[in-house]
Amino acid sequence: MLPLIFAAFIICFCSFSSLAELQSFQQPLKSDGSLSFLVIGDWGRRGLYNQSEVALQMGVIGEELDIDFVISTGDNFYEDGLTGIDDPNFYESFTNIYTAPSLQKQWYSVLGNHDYRGDVEAQLNPILTQKDSRWLCMRSFIVNAEIVEIFFVDTSPFVNDYFTNPEHNYDWKGISPRETYLANLLKDVDAALSSSTAKWKLLVGHHAILSAGHHGITVELLQQLVPILQEHNVDAYINGHDHCIQHISSSHSLLQFLMSGGSSKAWTGDVDWWNPKEMQFFMMVKVSCLWRLHKLK
Repeated sequence: MLPLIFAAFIICFCSFSSLAELQSFQQPLKSDGSLSFLVIGDWGRRGLYNQSEVALQMGVIGEELDIDFVISTGDNFYEDGLTGIDDPNFYESFTNIYTAPSLQKQWYSVLGNHDYRGDVEAQLNPILTQKDSRWLCMRSFIVNAEIVEIFFVDTSPFVNDYFTNPEHNYDWKGISPRETYLANLLKDVDAALSSSTAKWKLLVGHHAILSAGHHGITVELLQQLVPILQEHNVDAYINGHDHCIQHISSSHSLLQFLMSGGSSKAWTGDVDWWNPKEMQFFMMVKVSCLWRLHKLK
């Protein structure tokens, strides 16, 4: 099991199809060789639905831990992503909300399904980084911090229902043909994990692989992605999508499943209880919550 300290706190760049190796970004360690970061998901609501309260607590915890960066598991802007690079929602849900000094660090973000409902390429545009230097969002990429490599994967295109259910309306620019995109992405992830020499390997996506929450298991990821993660001894898969926090242990491998999707409008009472031998932690609250992961050495 990954030797991290986990704690829940309440109240708390233009894209193209995956056709080459994943882009990698270097993240330096602290002078003592450790790394601290926060993980949030499902958050961008112009400060409403307790987003501002969570942001306040993030600032407090971020200072306490001296965090190095923040990970977003997607659904960055509700309800329908951004309308373009000049959408004021970028400032109203990001820049003007996460104002604490401790949060003025790099943010590494993936896309969620709600982000695909808008102009998806707006979030991937480097112009947003010019507007706020913290912002980095790509479909899939790698953060290399020496002792740990974090692999960010675009999970929305895996979900069959988004393509077959006429009620869904998503911006799939850069994805077609879907089969080729997914085949290339899986090949890229497999190759990147195979070549990784990091002590710890984490993978971040929006959709849950295992979940006791509303959306439950994502069968497509269970079938297509998990075999690759298990083959390369990935330590943990981190996601959002369900608006709660969870920690599920696999009974078939050492792979841990961590969810952080309660960073605004956390759900209550919508749970399908998991095998208690595998469910390590579950929380739904009316306010909201986030994971803190720190002292990774």
